[in-house]
Amino acid sequence: MPVSKIFEFERIVSAEEIDELGHVNNQVYLEWLMDAATRHSDLIGWDLQRLIKMGEGWVVRRHEIDYLSPAKLGDTVRLRTWVETAERASSERHYEVTRTSDRKPVCHGRTMWVWINYRTGRPCRIPEAVIKDFMNWEPPAAVR
Repeated sequence: MPVSKIFEFERIVSAEEIDELGHVNNQVYLEWLMDAATRHSDLIGWDLQRLIKMGEGWVVRRHEIDYLSPAKLGDTVRLRTWVETAERASSERHYEVTRTSDRKPVCHGRTMWVWINYRTGRPCRIPEAVIKDFMNWEPPAAVR
């Protein structure tokens, strides 16, 4: 059972995101996934400023992205993300990106996040309050 409910939003592919092959560049997909994770965490109340103030927070250990179908200029895509697991010092977040016009999957991804002490750089246990807030979060109607 996932730790969090799904957070989702839509975006329109812009000209700056297109590469020489006429589709979204693979680095852009990574930016989209990171943006989705950041928006989700911010919405729940665990933004970067709060983490820096407490001296602990997330860093990425690994990203995996499966590119399934190209997104092109002007396409509207729906990004979905959720926290799948949270154990000790690590958490796995999943992502789905679909093209809204035909509902085809554009990419799937997952990120392994590690909770660290920012001063020492060493992993530490994810605070119960973080896990609780993600588990209890309800998406607002505007972003469902």
